[in-house]
This record gives sequence, C-alpha cells and structure tokens, in this order.
Amino acid sequence: MDLNTFWFILMGALLTGYAILDGFDLGVGILHLFVKKDEERRLLMNSIGPLWDGNEVWLVTFGGALFAAFPHAYATAFSGFYLPFMLLLFALIFRAVSMEFRSKQEMRWWRQMWDVSFTGASTLATFLFGVAVGNMMKGLPIGPDMEYTGGLFNLLGPFPLLTGVLAVATFAMHGSIYLYLKTEGNLQKRIQRWMWTTFGVFLVLYMLTTMATLVMLPSAVKNFQEIPWAWVVVVLNVLAIANIPRAIYLGKPGYAFISSAATIAALTFLFGFDLFPNMIVSSIDPAYNLTIYNAASSQKTLGIMRWIAILGMPFVLSYTVAIYWIFRGKTKLGKFSY
Repeated sequence: MDLNTFWFILMGALLTGYAILDGFDLGVGILHLFVKKDEERRLLMNSIGPLWDGNEVWLVTFGGALFAAFPHAYATAFSGFYLPFMLLLFALIFRAVSMEFRSKQEMRWWRQMWDVSFTGASTLATFLFGVAVGNMMKGLPIGPDMEYTGGLFNLLGPFPLLTGVLAVATFAMHGSIYLYLKTEGNLQKRIQRWMWTTFGVFLVLYMLTTMATLVMLPSAVKNFQEIPWAWVVVVLNVLAIANIPRAIYLGKPGYAFISSAATIAALTFLFGFDLFPNMIVSSIDPAYNLTIYNAASSQKTLGIMRWIAILGMPFVLSYTVAIYWIFRGKTKLGKFSY
C-alpha cells in the first residue's frame, strides 16, 4: 500500500469514528425539543455532556489530516463550501454555547430560547454534513486550475438535499437508541417509541437515497466492478439495518446501538469507496478530478505524518475509551449537571 492510499484509508477511519460518536450526540440535540419538562431536557443534555467535545476531536483530527496530507483538496473544498462551512462552524459553536448557557438562569423564556438554539444548531450541522456528502458524490464544478467555479445554488441540488435529510434521520435514529440506553422510567418508555419512529423515517429515506443514487449517479458503483469483494460491505450494511428493529423488539438496545453504529460505518465506507481514488470529483471533466495523487503533499511529508499518526492515534483511542468507561451507566442529575 502506498502512502497516498494509507492516508485516504486513515482519513476514512477518522471520518467513520466521528460520524458514529458525534452522530448520536447530534441526534440527541435533534430530538431535544420532543421532551417538554425541564428536568427531562436536562437529562438529555447531560447524557452527552461529558462526551460531545471529545467526540469532536475526531472531526478536528480529520480536518488537520486533510490539510496536511491533501492540501489541494483541502483548499478546493473550502473554497467551494466556504459559506456552508462557516454555517457549520457557527452551528457547532452555537450548539456548545446553548448547552453552557441554558442552565445559568432559571427563567423559562431563557431556557426555552437555548433549547430551540440547541436543536436548531444540531439539526443544521447534521444537515450540512449530509449536503456536503451528496455534493461530493455528485461532483463539483472544478476547473483545470483546481478551483471551484460554481456558486452557492450549485450546492443545493435535489440529491444533496436528499442526503442532507437522510443524515438528519440517521443521526436522530442513532441518538434515540443512545438515549434509551442512558435513561430509565417513563422517559425511557417514551424514547422507545422514538426509536421505532426514527427507524421508520430512516428506512424510507435510505431506500429513496439508494434508488436516487443508482438512477442519478450510476458511476457510484463503478468500483464494485474492479473490487467485487466490496459487495460484502453492502450485504453487511443491509443486515445491520435489519437487525436494528429486531434488537429493539427483543429488548436488546445495546445490539440495536451496535447495529446503528455499523450502519453508519458501512455508509461512510461506501461513500469513500465511491470516491476512491478521487478526493473531489469534477462535474466538468474527469481530467480535472482531484485524486489522492495530484492533490497530495510530498512523499516525505506523508511519510513523516504516518509516524505521527502511528504515535498519536493510540492517545486518541485511549482518551475516547477512558471517557466512555468513566461516564458509563444511566444519566443522573447532580450538583454539576447542566
């Protein structure tokens, strides 16, 4: 395996880790307004309170790796998605601010304002992630100088909007299963109904997006002809989706959460598999595609970064495991809760 492929795979692993871990806490934010009592809203926030910022380390690491390993792709992506990325940063920051400010005052209007902000920012961030994935699959108007030549409305086609809605549904489902694991009593019983509802919405959108991909982007399956073993991932993805309602019905939410995480991992793999060996596809001419070779740093840089990744990744993994182990179990409100 050459260094360029190594970094493409490692970045896929970082993106997968982020989508699974931050996926459920964004999902909790999307569902936040579906509970009315102040105590229950505090429980929802505190279920992700110790975890959400650590989850976003995976996104920061992904962005840093993209900048260093594939600087041309980084520059092109940021010039094309400049306004959406600014909105995304605003949403992620505002989401954190909402959590920190909400419990500083007792006034009802104050808490209601930050509750709405929390849900709005979580939903917007997830939707923008999905729209970005749809545009990357569809291709962007990239010219021979690696510059984005389109405008904002080029990013708002039917397919990217569909993938944006699918992302919201996927994270809402993932978040509802996580909340079931972290709550108890009457709140947990109501969240069980959320799991069925969000799964139903996800399933419909998943099938719509699959059909739209096959009809509108037939090139998305071209790599399966050269690497047919990848069909195994498609089969595993279908089995993981099918196991979610089965596990919920059998009263095994832990298995449902693992299946939901596996579904997100498989979808992320298929997204990367569709792109490979491209980083950004040009909708003008395939000759203008940014690949893992013409968009990459020098071999010396990639080699040094590989050693940094080998030394640094164990720390990221250890931190993640330690945080999840320390804050395992049901969520309780205490003196230092939100």
